[in-house]
Amino acid sequence: MRRALMGCLALSLSAPPIGVFLTLRRMSLMSDAMSHAILPGAAIGFLVSGLSLPAMTIGGLAAGLAVALLSGVVTRATLLKEDASLAAFYLVSIALGVLLVSLRGSSIDLLHILFGTVLALDDAALVLIGAISATTLVWLALAYRPLVIECVDPLFLRLSGRASTVTHLSFLAVVVLNLVGGFQALGTLLAVGIMLLPAVIARFWAATLSGLLPVAVGAAALSSYAGLLLAYHRDLPPGPAIVLTAGVIYAVSILFGRQGGLAWRIRRA
Repeated sequence: MRRALMGCLALSLSAPPIGVFLTLRRMSLMSDAMSHAILPGAAIGFLVSGLSLPAMTIGGLAAGLAVALLSGVVTRATLLKEDASLAAFYLVSIALGVLLVSLRGSSIDLLHILFGTVLALDDAALVLIGAISATTLVWLALAYRPLVIECVDPLFLRLSGRASTVTHLSFLAVVVLNLVGGFQALGTLLAVGIMLLPAVIARFWAATLSGLLPVAVGAAALSSYAGLLLAYHRDLPPGPAIVLTAGVIYAVSILFGRQGGLAWRIRRA
């Protein structure tokens, strides 16, 4: 439980800020597609070394980065929009991943990869998640200005030089990194939950970017802590419990959030 909490708190520092920028850029569903893009690489690592953390991590990272780069190339080289190219890669990736795992593993192995086992995090997994979190925070500090400009006026950034391409591709790489970190704890299907749900929650409580980021981090940390407590006392699977706790906070935010919540809208009317 201590390792699970430490891993989830480390993810809560890095994944929600990335989710905030995904929502601001209207790329929320992209993260879901990218989380499934990790699956074939993780499955190949599983075929080679079984349930080995290094092998599955390297495979997932390679597959995610490959899909991110390929979708970016397809978007820029053809008339296909980014969401359409990602959707195509997403469908192929999840089908290929499930097929590869089924060739050697059992249904239990497939569930482990799809939904994760946060209570099985060991020291190596914690080091990996911590390194991903630290790398993400350093990248955010370095790329914050062009990232904000791209959210507000992407055309201006594109006309100003090469910063647009570098920012976009590095952003996709950081998304993949955080999904790989989330995959260790929550599996490929739920990894995106700790990234997007806190970011969406923050939109109901903060009106500025400087407010969105800490609110999203706080919502993720609260969801992780409360979800693990609920799973421990009610004997529930911890990954779904964490995401469902975030879902409950999201529902409360819809009703009572200060920025567009239903209760505030009714009161103002």
